[in-house]
Amino acid sequence: MSTKTAIITGGSRGLGRNMAISLAKKGVNIVFSYHTNVAKAEEVIEEIKGLGQDAKAFQFNANDYKSGQTFIKNATDYLNKKNNNPNFDFLINNAGTGTFNLVQDTSEDQFNDMMNIHLKSVYFITQSALPYLNDYGRIINISSGLARFSLPGMSAYAIMKGGIEVFSRYLAKELGSRKITANTVAPGAIATDFAGGSNKEEDKAKTISSITALGRVGEAEDIGGVVAFLCSKDAGWINGQRIEVSGGMLV
Repeated sequence: MSTKTAIITGGSRGLGRNMAISLAKKGVNIVFSYHTNVAKAEEVIEEIKGLGQDAKAFQFNANDYKSGQTFIKNATDYLNKKNNNPNFDFLINNAGTGTFNLVQDTSEDQFNDMMNIHLKSVYFITQSALPYLNDYGRIINISSGLARFSLPGMSAYAIMKGGIEVFSRYLAKELGSRKITANTVAPGAIATDFAGGSNKEEDKAKTISSITALGRVGEAEDIGGVVAFLCSKDAGWINGQRIEVSGGMLV
């Protein structure tokens, strides 16, 4: 049986790193992007290679959709050189960051940043990847619990994540003839460096724990396994779905 390959955006830290490691543990080779931190990317590469899988990283600036097109070209050129075939099996659109401001205080630049990073770049990186995504492949887009529940200050970010959920359903519909599934994973509050790492702060962590059925803040390890499952044979009949992974936050 041939080894599968996943392309992951934002795989050098946080959730993306855990997704990459979780997939590598399942025998999947990884090509991932990083923004600026080459050292962190190299750490992930070494860890994946230590698991016996191949790994390669390329730079990607999610605020520039053309950078995403370049990332896909670099990734598929690398795969073609290594495997004599540019194709891959799993696309995970994870890269992103957050911004915090009330609607009345949100600037056009902040809004445009969220749109470019979380909506436009995802749309066009997926478009660029589709010719190389194998039939029976998987697309997993990362949304947020904030597309279901509303917390003040996150409107610009959450609007774009809502758009990603719609996009995933359209992908599922349009790619069904190729037997490619498309789903959304929506994490709740996770203790990573995302948006300045505020979910790690003691007071905020207590608040999050108090409104989460399982009584704690999420960890990156809570998400990677779900993404790996969606890339497995067992998940082949899950399509066009939003899967929230929040420990029961605000249920």
